[in-house]
Amino acid sequence: MLLKKQVLFPATKKAFGLFRDPFADEAMQGADAVFTTPDIRYVREALFQTARHGGFLAVIGESGAGKSTLRRDLIERVNRENAPVIVIEPYIIAMEDNDVKGKTLKAAAIAEAIISTIAPLESIKRSQDARFRQLHRVLKDSSQAGFSHVLVIEEAHSLPIPTLKHLKRFFELESGFKKLLSIVLIGQPELADKLSERNMEVREVVQRCEVVELLPLDNSLEEFLAFKLQRAGKQLADIMDASAVEAIRARLSNLGSNRKSMVSLLYPLAVSNLVIAAMNLAAEIGVPQVNADVVKGV
Repeated sequence: MLLKKQVLFPATKKAFGLFRDPFADEAMQGADAVFTTPDIRYVREALFQTARHGGFLAVIGESGAGKSTLRRDLIERVNRENAPVIVIEPYIIAMEDNDVKGKTLKAAAIAEAIISTIAPLESIKRSQDARFRQLHRVLKDSSQAGFSHVLVIEEAHSLPIPTLKHLKRFFELESGFKKLLSIVLIGQPELADKLSERNMEVREVVQRCEVVELLPLDNSLEEFLAFKLQRAGKQLADIMDASAVEAIRARLSNLGSNRKSMVSLLYPLAVSNLVIAAMNLAAEIGVPQVNADVVKGV
């Protein structure tokens, strides 16, 4: 069972000798605060190479898997390395895949976002044909100035099918042999369903889009916990014993729908919420170290 958002109580920080919450978003102030596994490093590098050299990439992961963290890490790396990359992020605050539940993100809005980001002083043309000609021109001008461009769309599982199909046309904007726009889609597993090779509506996109998945922590659980606590000046053994780690693993592993295989929910956000709740409970009952019984009692 997944827990709601948890906060480390002041009494808990005092009991464990912590001056800040090691699992809070505020603790992540730079790239060195991003925990990596071989899988995460691959996704991280795939994002940067797509932004820098071109491509069409979809990053898929469950809620709390670290997708937004890797998006922020990409932007941070571009800025840190002074890479000649312009990152374009359309606003997706009210985006849904139909106009009943929210507002669909259409090709025209994506074109506006690209033009506004690359050439903020230009007035956007009103007619559709003029706007897309303007889009192509500003991309070519920027490319000739030495810049690469990457369109990053978060919550891409909420993109409607027509917009997914239109993205292929954005991707095919060229100047000679050079692609002018890379595309990165970031979304939950529903995006994988939309990009399925069985979905004939988007077959042109499926054939061009590389899909990478953010996997659960699983064998890296103990390393993740140790990394987070070390950032706050503590060793893992100062906070919990080995039985607690195994109890966390068991608590966030469930039987799949076929009742035969286990489904892991060991994603960073779920693990962090469970550990914070266990630490709060341990401090409340006066236990000096989180153990399996405390984790089971959450």
